[in-house]
Amino acid sequence: MFDSDDDSPQLSAQALAALQEFYLEQQQKETSVVDKFSVGAIEEDWQLSQFWYSKETAERLAKEVISAAGKGGKIACISAPSIYQKLKELQNEDFCAFVLEYDRRFSVYGDEFVFYDYKNPLNLPEHFEPNSFDIVVADPPYLSEECLSKTAQTVKFLTKGKILLCTGAVMEEQAAKLLGLRVCKFIPKHNRSLANEFRCYVNYESSLDS
Repeated sequence: MFDSDDDSPQLSAQALAALQEFYLEQQQKETSVVDKFSVGAIEEDWQLSQFWYSKETAERLAKEVISAAGKGGKIACISAPSIYQKLKELQNEDFCAFVLEYDRRFSVYGDEFVFYDYKNPLNLPEHFEPNSFDIVVADPPYLSEECLSKTAQTVKFLTKGKILLCTGAVMEEQAAKLLGLRVCKFIPKHNRSLANEFRCYVNYESSLDS
């Protein structure tokens, strides 16, 4: 008689490895939709002055933007991909969002990605009409008057009125001068400790002041 254990079908090591690879690919496909929009799904590139917000900060800012945009609102995220990603994680039918970004890795977001170079602030798609966004949130990559000044041109062109700016505390005077913004009580946090203190600035009644 043969032992029953010896009779059970056995996969070759090669077949087993192929099966494991198949299951791994399926698992990756199932999670890719969620992971695609996770803050940090695309790694920071320090050479592009990219520093992602903590998940808590990204969520707070995303919810603020949704509230400010209102139902059916249109949102522009200029050089603020982690806020855009959190918006997509919270996605529903009550708003639409676009990410304007220099880093072409974010083109994985399809038609919602717009290549943006602050040095050419009005080089925008034709379908981005003047004053067509309910709120514009911007996080200029560099703490310089030149960078903020040019980004401000884009912001003023796109917004219907509401602006949320995230930048260094040292830019407070320029934020007021260029865009008429005031500093908020809420202090944004990043995943990594930065040498420069950051602040949020708005020109409307905001929960970030509470």
